[in-house]
Amino acid sequence: MKRIELQIKALSPLAISRQKPGGSISECEDYIPGSVIRGAVAGEILKQSGQQFSDLSENGGDFQALFLGDEPAIFQNAYPNIRKVKSKHQKDDFKSEEEVKILPTTALSSKTNPGFKTEENGNEKGVFDTIIDRFCADLYGFAYETNCPNDGGRVDSPGITFYSVFNDKYYKISSQKRLLTKVGINRRRATSEEEILYSIEVLNESESKGKKPKPVSYISSIIVPDNLSHLLWEFIDRNSFNFRLGGSTSRGLGKVEINAEIGEFTNNIQEKIELFNSKLCKRWKQWSIFGNAIKEFPQRTYFTLDLQADAILTENWRRTTVISPAMLQQFTGVDDSSLELHAAYSSYDYRSGWNAAWGLMKDIELVTDKGGVYLFSTSHREKWYSALDKLELTGVGERTSEGFGQVQICNEFHLVMREEAV
Repeated sequence: MKRIELQIKALSPLAISRQKPGGSISECEDYIPGSVIRGAVAGEILKQSGQQFSDLSENGGDFQALFLGDEPAIFQNAYPNIRKVKSKHQKDDFKSEEEVKILPTTALSSKTNPGFKTEENGNEKGVFDTIIDRFCADLYGFAYETNCPNDGGRVDSPGITFYSVFNDKYYKISSQKRLLTKVGINRRRATSEEEILYSIEVLNESESKGKKPKPVSYISSIIVPDNLSHLLWEFIDRNSFNFRLGGSTSRGLGKVEINAEIGEFTNNIQEKIELFNSKLCKRWKQWSIFGNAIKEFPQRTYFTLDLQADAILTENWRRTTVISPAMLQQFTGVDDSSLELHAAYSSYDYRSGWNAAWGLMKDIELVTDKGGVYLFSTSHREKWYSALDKLELTGVGERTSEGFGQVQICNEFHLVMREEAV
């Protein structure tokens, strides 16, 4: 499998909207779902049928292999990768990030002044992770409760979805939105229609105003089989200005520039797992000040699954928000009776969408929110290194080709302890 890295630069507002089931208000997403990118690429390929791809209408063609085959291309979500910082002269400075991650749901921060510690504003108390301390507290039979490490105040979720690390500094990354007000047009007279005024919530196309506004960009990846990777990369590279993302494209919205680079997938799963276990053992020794634990510390290998995108999970034909040991073995193809789930931190939401090819609404799906964390352990770690490495490529659950189910093994933010808040 090859990875095609995408940088999507917004040239006009993006109407990436979704409507909650039972609601009448269409909200705008904070990112570009993989299903939107997948639909745009597929639509452009079909529009140019016979020019770049061969045998599109016949079984066994390149199009079928990419989108309908047994191992289709995986279009991952595109997350914003521009952060704004203050320079020494107090002017806005914009930095692009090569990697954007999802903050785990186990992270906490001050309830009154949440957020990462920054040089621009000293009010933030920092953010820290709690999964290791929660696990130790459970073995001691304690109810895990904590407070802010700086002032002893209450803590809560920091309200941060996307973050990046630059020069050992943590930064919050977010997208900006605005409302566009439109008027309906009378088709017979080609003039504005009375009493038809509506607003569309969109993602901004620039981070600043003025003579030289900074465009907003998003980063994503496409995981493609080796034999089709160069073919798809060449098509995207030739048509970088032809793609339209989201709704209302006939009204001038959704114009983007997509730059693609092809590369190999490299990972360090074993190193991340060993680092996580080293931190866990060190923390367990510090917990010995509380006396004897009610449960013995199991001498096993621990690892976490961190959802980097919403996931559609099913067990025994029923929707679930928990990845059980049996499900993980099914996802990876590993037979390990020693696999154990120790903790699951997840929440749920609903997702739907529009299938442009069919002209119909997609089914409403119960999804597990991105940021969910699952703590597993095993006695046979050698079985899992290569399997988990592949899992980061393919994802978990259903509709992974549309960006659902993307995971990361042992997010490094789990190593940030309470007294080391960043």
